[in-house]
Amino acid sequence: MERQNSHQATYSSQHPFVHTLKLTRAQLIRGMVLGSILVPIRVFLAVLCFLIMWPIARLRLAGLSEAERSRPVTTGWRRWLLHPIIWFLSRAVFFFLGFFWFQVKGCRAGHKEAPVLAVAPHSSFLDMLVLTETQLPTVVSRSENQSIPVIGALLEFNQSVLVNRKNPESRKRAVVQIKERLTSNGYWPQMLMFPEGTTTNGTTLIKFKPGAFLAGVPVQPVLLHYPNKLVSRLDCVSIGIQVEALWHTCSQLYTNVTVEYLPVYTPSQEEKDDPNLYADNVQKLMAKTLGIPATDHVMEGRVPTRKLGGLSLPLEPPARETLSLLHKDGLREFEVEAALSKIIDRCQSEQGWRAGVDELAPLLGLTDRQTAAKICGLYSKDDKVDLRQIYLSVTSVSGLLGFKSLLHTAFTLYDRECSGSLTAVDVSDLMGALVGSPQYHTEELYTELSLRGAPTEQDLFSVLTTHPTYQKLISEYFTPEGVESSPPSSPLTKGKAGNNNAGSPSDNRSALPYKTADNGSPLPSKKND
Repeated sequence: MERQNSHQATYSSQHPFVHTLKLTRAQLIRGMVLGSILVPIRVFLAVLCFLIMWPIARLRLAGLSEAERSRPVTTGWRRWLLHPIIWFLSRAVFFFLGFFWFQVKGCRAGHKEAPVLAVAPHSSFLDMLVLTETQLPTVVSRSENQSIPVIGALLEFNQSVLVNRKNPESRKRAVVQIKERLTSNGYWPQMLMFPEGTTTNGTTLIKFKPGAFLAGVPVQPVLLHYPNKLVSRLDCVSIGIQVEALWHTCSQLYTNVTVEYLPVYTPSQEEKDDPNLYADNVQKLMAKTLGIPATDHVMEGRVPTRKLGGLSLPLEPPARETLSLLHKDGLREFEVEAALSKIIDRCQSEQGWRAGVDELAPLLGLTDRQTAAKICGLYSKDDKVDLRQIYLSVTSVSGLLGFKSLLHTAFTLYDRECSGSLTAVDVSDLMGALVGSPQYHTEELYTELSLRGAPTEQDLFSVLTTHPTYQKLISEYFTPEGVESSPPSSPLTKGKAGNNNAGSPSDNRSALPYKTADNGSPLPSKKND
């Protein structure tokens, strides 16, 4: 038998959204052998249960009017007959997948005492097993899931709140529905939510979304543990990749799971008034109990980000991926500098700031059009990209310019009226270009910048280099790897950043041969798109 300390599978991650499971050769062979036997049998039995549930779930609301469907089904045969059958078959699904028993700690509160159960961490789709232990409370789901065979029927049976995340009106209706149900004083059944809003690797608790806390009612935190650390029972549930998670989980003889109910959390008046504060406090409580960090990471669309003073900073900056793609295409450092020089020249030209893939490839000196298409896709959802974003974000992480020079260039590019000040939209676009990702919540930053009137370059430089929150932006985001950061401290003159970094003997960053202002900073001319 392998020694646990040297042959156990190891689990690691760079951040909460990266899932890596490393297996020893013995574990890999054992998984292949057991998996080839157990996976087909278990998947067949689970699918059989789902197929039996499908028509039974449809019966619950069959024949009811729209008005009747909008009310909870809490009495009659639709409740006392169908609910136990669906619960039994749901439990059978997870039993056949290897979850033979649940260890339960604490007690689940009643729906009047705690209208909502907040469950974390959310590691994979298999976390839905908690529904069976909690007697099938109602949930919130994407409306797209309604069209999935079996799943759609189960969502209908559950009388779930459905939301189209791409539709603002649908999101508003979902918020109203959630508040109505949570404040119904027991009229509606208990709700269950995963406040992280997405799956992670379980090593941290990412920032909770406020949905479960909007109504300001008490919540019961529920912790999910998968204590599968022995060699024979790998911790496979939280690896995140759904097919791979299913395979590895079904390849184990059995999988342990613990559902832990914490005491009901009753919000203070301050928390009732501020759902985000309420969510943050519950997140910290649950993280402390789990013994893992509570972070400000979130998933925006499909982009993992972290929050900083209202800014959304991608955990994997597109600029770093751009540099990687350029190097893979064969570009050396001086060729990358030359490519950035071409981009800033293009911004000065009559052709404007936007470019398609076919224009981007020669600008970057790429021989492979596909590489240009990938870079374009990192910054834009259509077939054109804003060259200012590529230039500023790549320059910010590459160390080719000092921060003051970079900020002066950015200010010049986004001072659309050449007035020496920025509007709220300008600030949003400028910060989005610097970090390489659109920014939609820069009100806090703009308010800080506008304390003395319309924000000038001096105001922007001062806030970003002296404000405790935004100093982190420079030290953690704009510092090239392997370079110690130190916020620029030289004074500004006449609202412009003096370029005492670029080209000076004490500066490790190479200066680019761009057209410059009197103070030596790159100065692209104003051309409208």
